[in-house]
Amino acid sequence: MRDARLEIRIGGTGGQGLILSAKMLADALCAGGRRVAQSQTYEPTSRGGYCNSDLVVSNGEVDFPLVTAIDALVLLDRMAVKPSWPLLKRGALVIADTRLCPELPQGDCRAHPLPLTRTAIELGSERIANIVALGALAALSEVCTRKALEAAVRAETPKSFLDLNLDALAAGYELAARATVDVPRAAQPSYDRG
Repeated sequence: MRDARLEIRIGGTGGQGLILSAKMLADALCAGGRRVAQSQTYEPTSRGGYCNSDLVVSNGEVDFPLVTAIDALVLLDRMAVKPSWPLLKRGALVIADTRLCPELPQGDCRAHPLPLTRTAIELGSERIANIVALGALAALSEVCTRKALEAAVRAETPKSFLDLNLDALAAGYELAARATVDVPRAAQPSYDRG
């Protein structure tokens, strides 16, 4: 996924660390020489309301800083499906948490349902599902190097959580290595693109 312009969205609910994980990814991309514009949308509630963090990535200047056609989408909660699905590019990469986003609409995408929150819980904290997702996203999209992403996670993580976050990142890469593409079925709800 080294296109001239890429649009990435990490969507879910407030309190899932979506903005932090997008910042880590942006730092890794910048370290690799890419230009990045980051934006976020969230409801006024601090936890539980819809939230997303978007990255627009370019080799040169970012001409428009907001997403209009998503190349890669991470869904950490079903609440993020409806506002995000109509913006997907044809053939987009979609990573969806199997526990909090168990069903996807019909669409022309490469869907990877992964046990992101379950993996985080097994590692010791549901709060690191965003980092598990970040590892899976980086591995499946090849948008940045693992070394650059690990450096960004190290830079943004308090020392007391560093080992846990690095374990979560590694777990995301492992999930991606075992991932299979799940083509959404026609029986699932469909959202219009307009």
